[in-house]
Amino acid sequence: MGHTPTILAKFENFLKQNNLTLAQFSEHSGVHQRTLNNWITKHRPVAIHQLDRITLAMGLPEGFFYELYIDNYIIERSPDWRRIEPLLFRCAELDKLHAIQLVVAHIMDNLLYSPKLFDAAEKLFAQGQRNAALLLYEGIAEGEKYQHSERLAICQYRLFTIQVGNDQNRNLKAATRFEPFVERLDEIDQLDALKDLANVYRSLHEWDMLYETAQKMRYKAEICYSMKQRQKKQKSEESYMRLSRPMFVYITYADLLCASVCEAQGNYQQALQFTYAYADLDWVIETDEETRHWINLFEHWAVGNVFVNKLLSGDTSVLPEYVEYIVATSITNEDEKLSKLLNIIIAANRYAIDVDDVLLRFEVEFNSFDPASTDMYTHQVVPEHITLFKYELAKYYLNRGSYSDGFKYLLDVLSKSLTINKEAFFIRCIRLFEKFKTFADVKAHMKYESLVSEGQRERSFYYW
Repeated sequence: MGHTPTILAKFENFLKQNNLTLAQFSEHSGVHQRTLNNWITKHRPVAIHQLDRITLAMGLPEGFFYELYIDNYIIERSPDWRRIEPLLFRCAELDKLHAIQLVVAHIMDNLLYSPKLFDAAEKLFAQGQRNAALLLYEGIAEGEKYQHSERLAICQYRLFTIQVGNDQNRNLKAATRFEPFVERLDEIDQLDALKDLANVYRSLHEWDMLYETAQKMRYKAEICYSMKQRQKKQKSEESYMRLSRPMFVYITYADLLCASVCEAQGNYQQALQFTYAYADLDWVIETDEETRHWINLFEHWAVGNVFVNKLLSGDTSVLPEYVEYIVATSITNEDEKLSKLLNIIIAANRYAIDVDDVLLRFEVEFNSFDPASTDMYTHQVVPEHITLFKYELAKYYLNRGSYSDGFKYLLDVLSKSLTINKEAFFIRCIRLFEKFKTFADVKAHMKYESLVSEGQRERSFYYW
């Protein structure tokens, strides 16, 4: 069995090949000669920033020696956090994720490193280095899986946040893994965790889970809001500042979510009752600018959602007023226009309404939806709303004989359903295409067959 190569051996070989003295290399690299001498004669490890200078002076890529550094000075010696932490951050900067995995796997044999690794993970998470932070959180969660700690719960929350993306199956798995850990979080942190969970359940159309999560969030938020009014200590105020929203928002947002569940289940009268509840905010005590901003938002949403529930229940007389409402509010909230237009096209398909003039009026907008927000709700719900809108649009055009437009949007949705791993969309698109396939041209047929084959091969989507 061969010996593990060392950075020092490679360095000494470099000096010989280039006929350099330590003094010459020191001047060239900027690393003190005494440091280099101690490294060679006393085998005293160099710091990571010194290794970076040595690597650069040897004409090698950044991070070239990191895996060897881990072997030579972390795995083969007693781990020293003063060397480990800077190494982790440099590996994150250079996207050397395998090196991070090696470090985490080694040091987490000793749970004493867990708090330090957690602090490093939180710093990386705050800096936006999410791929690197993910590896640290996974290491901590695995090491502490038998512990009943708040740190483990926070790790699971971070893992959930990082893993949520466009793949809906993966999102469901992430939500399922995280949900049991919510109660272990601090009572304040639970509110944002429940909000984020609810947004994922909403995007997945898991209506029962959404309703249950929203009600739980409302109950906890009401208790916290009541306690906040009674407590005047600065310490409690600081804990509330961790929230991403003002405290009252979690109560009213829960009502909004419950209204969306009722709407999705066709219970429009109950949806209206929840809507009227979050529109009535006279009980909110705070009067600061941020509070006023959120109150105005909920009042604005309530007006629109009253129109929506009446329209979707069959009261088509509100359509002209609803369209004018969309026009009046779209300047300040482009993202929200998407869901409003989606409601119109759903109603049009449900009640055979001619909305050609509405579509023409908003043609530019619905062909260029690209919401800029990166919050979890927008990241989850809006992409699906875009896909659902195009599906309903395809259905509308096909039912009205506009086959070219209908198949264009339908095939776009079929393709998108593979990207987001949304089997329900995939199956619905296939059924709609099969219903109108006699009107499809050769090009549409070819693209359809190609997408169906890809779905069956790569995603195991079966529809027969």
